[in-house]
Amino acid sequence: MWVKLCCLLLYFLALFVLARVFEAVAWYESGFLATQLVDPVALSFRKLRTILECRGLGHSGLPEKKDVRELVEKSGDLMEGELYSALKEEEASESVSSTNFSGEMHFYELVEDTKDGIWLVQVIANDRSPLVGKVHWEKMVKKVSRFGIRTGTFNCSSDPRYCKRRGWLKSTLIMSVPQTSTSKGKVMLKEYSGRKIEVEHIFKWITAHAASRIKTIYNSEHLKEEWNRSDQYRVKIYLFANLDQPPAFFSALSVKFTGRVEFIFVNVENWDNKSYMAEIGVYKTPSYILRTPEGIYRYGNNTGEFISLRAMDSFLRSLQPEVNDLFILSLVLVNLMAWMDLFITQGATIKRFVVLISTLGTYNSLLIISWLPVLGFLQLPYLDSFYEYSLKLFRYSNTTTLASWVRADWMFYSSHPALFLSTYLGHGLLIDYFEKKRRRNNNTDEVNANNLEWLSSLWDWYTSYLFHPIASFQHFPFDSDWDEDPDLFLERLAFPDLWLHPLIPTDYIKNLPMWRFQCLGTHSDEEMLETFPDSESDSDSENKEVVSSDREVSEDDELSTFHGCSEGERRCRVEACSCASHRCHHEPCERKARSYSSHSSAGDLEPDWSAWPSDMLHCTECVVCLENFAKGCLLMGLPCGHVFHQNCIVMWLAGGRHCCPVCRWASYKKKQPYTHPQPLSSEPPS
Repeated sequence: MWVKLCCLLLYFLALFVLARVFEAVAWYESGFLATQLVDPVALSFRKLRTILECRGLGHSGLPEKKDVRELVEKSGDLMEGELYSALKEEEASESVSSTNFSGEMHFYELVEDTKDGIWLVQVIANDRSPLVGKVHWEKMVKKVSRFGIRTGTFNCSSDPRYCKRRGWLKSTLIMSVPQTSTSKGKVMLKEYSGRKIEVEHIFKWITAHAASRIKTIYNSEHLKEEWNRSDQYRVKIYLFANLDQPPAFFSALSVKFTGRVEFIFVNVENWDNKSYMAEIGVYKTPSYILRTPEGIYRYGNNTGEFISLRAMDSFLRSLQPEVNDLFILSLVLVNLMAWMDLFITQGATIKRFVVLISTLGTYNSLLIISWLPVLGFLQLPYLDSFYEYSLKLFRYSNTTTLASWVRADWMFYSSHPALFLSTYLGHGLLIDYFEKKRRRNNNTDEVNANNLEWLSSLWDWYTSYLFHPIASFQHFPFDSDWDEDPDLFLERLAFPDLWLHPLIPTDYIKNLPMWRFQCLGTHSDEEMLETFPDSESDSDSENKEVVSSDREVSEDDELSTFHGCSEGERRCRVEACSCASHRCHHEPCERKARSYSSHSSAGDLEPDWSAWPSDMLHCTECVVCLENFAKGCLLMGLPCGHVFHQNCIVMWLAGGRHCCPVCRWASYKKKQPYTHPQPLSSEPPS
């Protein structure tokens, strides 16, 4: 997870640097930056009209360029970035969808139950033609959609009873606007009563009703009273302008941020005394002033702060976000981080997508689960102060220059989704290249695995966990009240050759105990060489006597004797002869143990049993390689208590034989701890 988070942060850093590169290229080619002011005098009539349409100011009664230019200047300063965005939006011939209502419930859910938006609905009465023709309606839809106004068509033939109850007996236009200034308040439906069915007249009717919700100030005394008044709104935005009514984008934002931000329009058209404006820090008009408990912020001085709906919307969302805004932001970030798994995962293509789907499901589930207690905590009345401090932190951080750069980059990349996706893909391919190179240096085989091999390994993994206990979850050691494992008993009763041998994960091997073989005393090599041949010759002679005395024994008895002695030799190599199940009944084994016991008591190397785990059987030979333990060698024990060379037993277990070479107990299952008996006397029995 941390790797993907670091990759995502690197991607955001690359986007930030790339945006600065684009700005430098644009400045080199055109000689201006996005924040540079534009002189409206140098613009054509078409560009000036485009700016007014984007800001939501009517210009139908202004035939001359001079009047249009003055209206642009009265609404706010024009930057190169805003001009570029407006011209691009005009050139884009995207069709805006309009909703067709199916009945009363559909209309109620979308229009009357929506408290934070404006709707424009064309009602078509029974056996009547629509009030606005198809061509004009498409223009109307495209014009109002710039300001977040949603549109729809309600045909009374689908629900005539609802139209009669509403009084819609003729075709008309209906506009829904929130009635109160509180969040989630009542919705008010207004019907168009104008005689001129033209796009500009209908748009003026819409903007007039939307502007009526904004508090308007006409004199300095009213401004002073409003400026010094403290109410429920912590954030207020003032527009000081010489206009008849505020622009449409300003009115649309007042509806969108109902209950969060208060919008106030200060009409300074007929003011003679503007001394109080200078006292509060307003020296020119038009000005967009944001007033917060922390101070005053002048909108439009930093990067990306254009006089448009989209720019001011992102600015206000960063200052006064809703819980839904934070949830959507976290959802986008989590999914971007999860998609990094497609490039970090190496191997087959199917494996990449399987891991991606699993990561997406896991991350989104954890995100939703983590948001549930957050939503519950936010409902508690004791967290009001925490909520206020959080908003204060948002306001402090998002009024900085760095935050304005981030907002400008967000608007740029969101308006160019192809560039955003291509940079994300390129970043992912770079991660894939470096990750593949790193794993090849580590000699990882999964890099070259194809789809068929990975599916085969996936099936083997699934069947092994289906037919066998999950050994990787049974961390060794663990306490068990069972003296004997019933699964082992069932496995011994089964026919192994008739079953597929499942692949057992080998991660339990790292939990097995390991230590080094130590001795209490050291002796010379000459003494070792002198002592071992004598003991070996005595043992061989004794074995020959036993074989000659048992010549009349049958072949089966000889085989059982050999196995008993072999196992006795392997488990009775010490003076304690710690074999619990095989008591060394066979005479050759007893003589072998006595010879070693006498050899030990004669002053040879004595193992340091205190360094051994308490549940391990004492022995000095590895039955896998049939070599004695050398001083300082690394040993490993199994749950059954038998001890081997670490390399020998790891190779044994990794080869698929997950059992003890001596007693065949499963190497991943706990056994009842072994208790050492009292040590036997080192003297040979009389």
